Amino acid sequence: MYKNVIFDLGGVVVDFKPHDFLLEHFFDAEVEQKVYDITFGSEEWQLLDAGNLTRQRGNEIMMEKARQSGCAFEVQSVLDDWIRTLRTRGRTYDVMKRLHKMGFRLFYLSNIPEDALSYLRQQEFFALFEGGIASCQIHINKPDRRIYETLLRYYKLSPEETIFIDDSKPNVAAAFELGITAIHYKGSSSLIKALNSCGIPLKDRLLWK
Repeated sequence: MYKNVIFDLGGVVVDFKPHDFLLEHFFDAEVEQKVYDITFGSEEWQLLDAGNLTRQRGNEIMMEKARQSGCAFEVQSVLDDWIRTLRTRGRTYDVMKRLHKMGFRLFYLSNIPEDALSYLRQQEFFALFEGGIASCQIHINKPDRRIYETLLRYYKLSPEETIFIDDSKPNVAAAFELGITAIHYKGSSSLIKALNSCGIPLKDRLLWK
């Protein structure tokens, strides 16, 4: 019997589509890829997620790379604006509210830098979480199994009683290897179907009229 549901944040609870964001900004695939490699796709961004680099230092390094690549203006605009793209996904929020009302314990497990985590803590949905683990807090990123084990151990969760939802296949696979029921998030409707298959009766038409 399931008692706990763990949510990834970016890409599941809130929007996070870096490539779409960059294309909407620049309307140029070549510029988009160059800026992506300097920002979201960079080693610095991974270090920010892991809490092993401060935002100030990370931005300094990325801006230096941008100046060398001739795209300082573009990279600066991304660093200034990206956090505001983390908009709550209304349908996921509805699912969370329904699960919470049904008595499930909700947690988060996310690769996320400290400034983004602080921003999301101010959002309405965050109050539904009983707790969670962010990569920046323990200096470990998914899909490293240690971040899952830390969450399970800290909150005394049994893998057999736990569902994990993430939009990344490697992250889902890592949870599955630990005995957690893992759902690869592909959208709200498929999430509802997956939860239904787990014996959790949620109906799309009742949640979202």
